[in-house]
Amino acid sequence: MSRKPKKHRPSVAIGLWIIKRLERLIRRYSTVENTPFLDSRQFPWAEDLEANWPVIRKELEQVLKVKDRLPSFQEISKDQVTLTQDDRWKTYFMYAYGYRMEGNCLRCPETERLVKAVPGMFTAFFSILAPGKHIPLHRGPYNGLLRAHLGLIVPEPNTACRIEVGGETRHWETGKCMVFDDTYKHQVWNDTDGTRVVLFLDVRRPLRWPGSLLNRIVLKLISWSPFIQDARRNHRAWERGFER
Repeated sequence: MSRKPKKHRPSVAIGLWIIKRLERLIRRYSTVENTPFLDSRQFPWAEDLEANWPVIRKELEQVLKVKDRLPSFQEISKDQVTLTQDDRWKTYFMYAYGYRMEGNCLRCPETERLVKAVPGMFTAFFSILAPGKHIPLHRGPYNGLLRAHLGLIVPEPNTACRIEVGGETRHWETGKCMVFDDTYKHQVWNDTDGTRVVLFLDVRRPLRWPGSLLNRIVLKLISWSPFIQDARRNHRAWERGFER
């Protein structure tokens, strides 16, 4: 039986309609290039993360000891079911759209300290991709954010563990940051026999005034949306079960 196309709630649909029209303004005021991949060297925080990747990796190793108990992405964010329906994309959220996940942060204090120091950090979590997992082509909701991945565990051959953004393909490197605009259509493959883990960040795009003010307002409204509030409730429910 074919699945009916998913319909957004009216409030979400209106919000998405508005956001798409704001993206042209964001591109106009951006102080960094509007390209699929961006040079990480223009973001000082990327260098700090790279310098401290072993510290983050050490805390990640403790998290991976309970990997089977971690939630799949679609368990937290139900809308992700269009991208993944199995348990091969696990998450460990520390921040989500500005909201702190207290229990997870307490278990990874050094990682929290480092991500909190990233200017405009909006979301931070460990993204854990099982062997053979493919995330199909999709695009992010809003270009007022940029996405960064810090490679923590990259199985060999690393060229088989790759991401395509806007038709350009790159692969992760351990201890290196990759910055990209996720509103370009993108997809991910882990065509290796090992687990791939990155520290996944969404950060505010650097913008000139008044674009920077507009962006802060839009991101605050997104954080109040039913989509984000549902995900918060789902994560709190998972944390309660995990603590028990």
